[in-house]
Amino acid sequence: MTLISRSIALNSPSRTEALARHLAPVLAAGDVLLLEGPIGAGKTHFARSLIQSLLPVPEDVPSPTFTLVQVYDGPVSEIWHADLYRLSAPDEVVELGLTDAFEGAICLVEWPDRLADLAPENALKMSFKLMEGEGERQLTLSSTSRRWEPIIQAIPE
Repeated sequence: MTLISRSIALNSPSRTEALARHLAPVLAAGDVLLLEGPIGAGKTHFARSLIQSLLPVPEDVPSPTFTLVQVYDGPVSEIWHADLYRLSAPDEVVELGLTDAFEGAICLVEWPDRLADLAPENALKMSFKLMEGEGERQLTLSSTSRRWEPIIQAIPE
């Protein structure tokens, strides 16, 4: 398996929103986005923007920090937004039903390191990094799945 990887600058919240709007229409049931990075790096802002882009009727998209999982009815499939920060063991992920959701929903997973070996091999890894400049971030997208190659390459600069 070959690693497909690309880094892009996210120099504003509107750039993050534009990226989310670009990715939303190409997502399908079974797609998993693993959002990693430190607190404040933009994971939740990206997830919120993506979910709002997918919903047929806009609605409030709260952070799932305390609920662990928020589920939305999307036009193609359910959309699961999970924040695993407070989990201490991978078996808690199974109890949430997240591993089942990987097969039939669009899943956005913050703090995917908590998945350990449960992370799907065909997932798109999105690594958010805070940069030196005010509000500047870098996003590295990577995957070993050919599914993501044309999608990663089509992201505008």
